[in-house]
Amino acid sequence: MKALVFRGPNQIGIEDVPVPRAGYGEAVIRITLTTICGTDLHILKGEYPVRPGLVLGHEPVGTIHELGPGVNGYEVGQRVLVGAITPCGQCHFCLSGHWSQCGGPIGGWKFGNTINGAQAEYLLVPNAQANLAKIPDDISDEQVVLLADIASTGFSAAETADLQLGDSVAVFAQGPIGLCATLGARLKGAGLIIAVESDPKRSEAARRMGAHFVVNPEKSDVVSEIKRLTGGQGVNVAIEALGIQRTFENALRVLEPAGTLSSLGVYSGKLEVPLDGFAAGLGDHKIVTTLCPGGKERMRRLMDLVRYRGVDLAPMLTHSFSLQDIVKAYHFFGERRDGVIKVAIRP
Repeated sequence: MKALVFRGPNQIGIEDVPVPRAGYGEAVIRITLTTICGTDLHILKGEYPVRPGLVLGHEPVGTIHELGPGVNGYEVGQRVLVGAITPCGQCHFCLSGHWSQCGGPIGGWKFGNTINGAQAEYLLVPNAQANLAKIPDDISDEQVVLLADIASTGFSAAETADLQLGDSVAVFAQGPIGLCATLGARLKGAGLIIAVESDPKRSEAARRMGAHFVVNPEKSDVVSEIKRLTGGQGVNVAIEALGIQRTFENALRVLEPAGTLSSLGVYSGKLEVPLDGFAAGLGDHKIVTTLCPGGKERMRRLMDLVRYRGVDLAPMLTHSFSLQDIVKAYHFFGERRDGVIKVAIRP
């Protein structure tokens, strides 16, 4: 089969690799739709280490090609969504409800991290009984593919922050994750939602997702403007969705006392906490981090948001590429050409 293989920093390419076979408790799916994540760009740049020879990608939609022994209730040919996080459901962390940390730190994220991923024609799914989510006939691949990671991650920012009805929220950066965080804040019942973004197309998308105001960091002092919009008080919850020092600091500085910073960004290098924004450690602030939940029940719940709450993420798939052209798609997505938000990869 064809697959995108990581060979080292800034070295990827399409190669012929063996089609995987399903062992006990496993399944193989034929990928019909996947995409490229911002985390894949970190891997490509060498900012997040993975082993050379690994197939990248962690946002899979497909049809069941092969079922291993011990996998029940599924049939070959069924459409399935598989989360980027594939917990075993049996370890200490899973049984404690920390699905993304299955087996140890960040252990639930396997695709394109510790095992071959979804930017290929076929994908081996571990612990398939816990991770194959059947797609209802009345929703399309395009409507569910972003649920695998970015929607689950973005929504989890408000969940982890324990956002309450009527809370004020600032979401820093309106890339794919940030847009889903904005939508997640709306779904959780936020009162005032302030997005921080300079790109006009992404700013408009933020408004569609539920932002009441968009602050342009290239034209305004973000901290002063958010304080002004909240009557000088600051926000209850700040969501950092970019993963750089400057946005992390600003997210802290716009919090009201006892507010929560919900961090989604993937950071590289050294991250420092500014003493002023942290109130020297005396402001009753909380900093929480999230690796999105996984497993088939999480995917089922998110698909119900699509079916019954009218959540429509398909418009975020702004451009489409074949698997053969995925290297071109990486450059296109990484350089944010032509207003791209997410790229659909169609094997």
